[in-house]
Amino acid sequence: MLLAWKSMGGVKLWIALVVVLVGIGGRWAGAQAQVHHVVGGDRGWDLSSDLASWSSARIFAVGDKIWFTYSAAQDKIVEVKSKEEYEACDVSNPIRMYTNGLDSISLEEEGIRYFASVKPENCKNGLKLHVDVQPQAQANQDPHHTVLVASETESSALAVADGPTSPASAHVHGLSHALFLGLLVCYLGL
Repeated sequence: MLLAWKSMGGVKLWIALVVVLVGIGGRWAGAQAQVHHVVGGDRGWDLSSDLASWSSARIFAVGDKIWFTYSAAQDKIVEVKSKEEYEACDVSNPIRMYTNGLDSISLEEEGIRYFASVKPENCKNGLKLHVDVQPQAQANQDPHHTVLVASETESSALAVADGPTSPASAHVHGLSHALFLGLLVCYLGL
């Protein structure tokens, strides 16, 4: 009977160790995950959006994605190559043009990228965005860089949502760790 008890205690200890390691591994994987930024938030790519304010509250990092949502019948988006073209709203020689109404753009390397409405008058009225892409390690240190982790099957549904940016999200994160530890202690019978 004593041998069975020691064996059962050993099994509980191994299960607890595996659960802790999986929890730590999941947290590390989450820190390396990409962030999905929906340009303009709820309003999307629209003249009523304050894109300058929206972008100033975010950190864009290598591996993140930006999503443009707009009416393809009303507008298109171009990426221009220089700050001069961006500031002058010169969209005559774009690097790329986006026309789908829901465009996902991967931020694969550091540097500044410039996006503008294909309509120069819209661009001059503020419908333009510059994105300063930071190294991943630097962005992970910023509390405003919110991670959105999605599995392959969930990515299309979750990709259009911004992560929580309020201080309440840190509170919920702390509660999840407390709940996890509480359940672990209950399971072990400590």
